[in-house]
Amino acid sequence: MAKKGALTGLLLFGIFFGAGNLIFPPSLGALSGNQFLPAILGFVLSGVGLAVLTLIVGTLNPKGYIYEISQKISPWFATLYLSVLYLSIGPFFAIPRTATTAYEVGISPLLSEAGKGIGLIVFTILYFAAAYLIALNPSKILDRIGRILTPIFALLIVILVVLGALKYGGNVSQTASTAYQASAFGTGFLEGYNTLDALASVAFSVIAVQTLKQLGFSSKKEYISTIWVVGIVVALAFSVLYIGLGFLGNHFPVPAEVMKGGTPGVYILSQATQEIFGPTAQLFLAAMVIVTCFTTTVGLIVSTGEFFHGRFPRISYQVYATAFTFIGFAIANLGLEAIIQYSLPVLVILYPITITIVMIVIVNKFLPLSKPGMQLTVGLVALIACASVLGDGFKLSFLTNLIEQLPFAKASLPWLLPALVGLLLSLCLPNKQKSEPFEMDE
Repeated sequence: MAKKGALTGLLLFGIFFGAGNLIFPPSLGALSGNQFLPAILGFVLSGVGLAVLTLIVGTLNPKGYIYEISQKISPWFATLYLSVLYLSIGPFFAIPRTATTAYEVGISPLLSEAGKGIGLIVFTILYFAAAYLIALNPSKILDRIGRILTPIFALLIVILVVLGALKYGGNVSQTASTAYQASAFGTGFLEGYNTLDALASVAFSVIAVQTLKQLGFSSKKEYISTIWVVGIVVALAFSVLYIGLGFLGNHFPVPAEVMKGGTPGVYILSQATQEIFGPTAQLFLAAMVIVTCFTTTVGLIVSTGEFFHGRFPRISYQVYATAFTFIGFAIANLGLEAIIQYSLPVLVILYPITITIVMIVIVNKFLPLSKPGMQLTVGLVALIACASVLGDGFKLSFLTNLIEQLPFAKASLPWLLPALVGLLLSLCLPNKQKSEPFEMDE
C-alpha cells in the first residue's frame, strides 16, 4: 500500500511540478521580507493544501468531477466551468508559462543582451514544435521522463536551497512590499493561486485514478488508504520545496530594480545557482528546467485536447492539439510578466468556485444536501468572485467597498462566509440528494 502510494505520489508530483512551482516561492520570499512566515503559510495553504485536498476528493470518485458537478449543480455548468478551467491550465496560462519560464530560467542567462531580443521567439518555435510532435502521439515516455528527471531536478533544488540557506541565511530580510505589509497571509494565499495546482488537481485526478487502477487493489479499504498516502507524499514534497525556495528568496540579495518587476523569482533562481555552483551550473539548470517544464507542457496539451474532444467530439483530437499548441506559442511570446498579470483575474474567479465545489462534494459524502441549495452556494461564490475582479479591474469603488465589508475580506476570502451560509441552507432546503457511495470497479 505504502509503495503504491509513494509511486503514484511521485508520478503526480512530476506532472504537477512546473513553471509556477519554481518561480513564485522565491518571489514571495523576496517580496514578503520581514512578513515571510505568515506569507508562506498562506501560500502553502492555497498552493499545497487546497491542491492536495482537491486531488484526494477527485480521486475518491472514479467518475470524476464532471459527474459530481453535473449531478450537484447542472450538466451545462459542469461543461462551462471545466472548459474554462482546462483552457486556464492549458493554452491560455499554464502552457505558455511553462515555455516562458523554461526560457527565462534556463536559456536567457546564457545569452547576450543582443541575443535576448530574438531568443524567446526562436526557443518557443523549437519548444512547441517538439511538444506538438509528441502530443500528437503521446506515449509512456512522458511518465518515464517524469519519474526519472523530476526527482533529480527536485534533488538539485533541495541542494540549492540547503547550500543557499547556509550561505545567505544570515542576511537580513528586506522590508516587505506594500501588499504584504497590508496583509501578508492574504497576499500569500492569493499567490498560491498562481501555481494553478488546485485547478490542475481537478484535471489530474483522472490520471491518478487511472494510475491507481493499473497498480491493482484487493479492497476498497486498501485503495482509499493508498489515496491518503498519495496525498501525504505530494503535500510533503511540495511543502518542503516551497518553504525552502521561499526562504532562499527571503534572504538572497536582490537589486531594487529587479524587485520593482514584481516577480524576482527567475533572477533569484538563476543568480543563486551561478553563485553557489559556478557559471557552468547554469547549463545543468537549463537542461533540468527545460525538460521538467517540457513534460508538463506536453501533458497539458494532451489532457486539454482529450477533454475537449470528449465533450465536443465533432472536432478531432489532432485539431484541438494543433490549436492549443499555436495559442500557447503565441501567448508565450508576450513574456512571463504579461502572462502572470492577465491570468490573475481569471484565477481569482476560478479558485473560489473550485474550493466551494470541493467543500460541497466533501459535505455531501456524509450529509444529504439540497440541489437548489448547492446551486445557490456556487452562484453566490461566483457572484462575489466576479464582483471582486470587476471592482479591482475597472476601479469600481462601490463594488470594492461592498466586497471589503464581507468577513475575511482582508484575508482575501470574502466568499468564504457566503459559501458556508449556502452550505447551511443546503441542509434545510428541499430536493435533497446524497452522493453515491464510493465503489471500486471490479
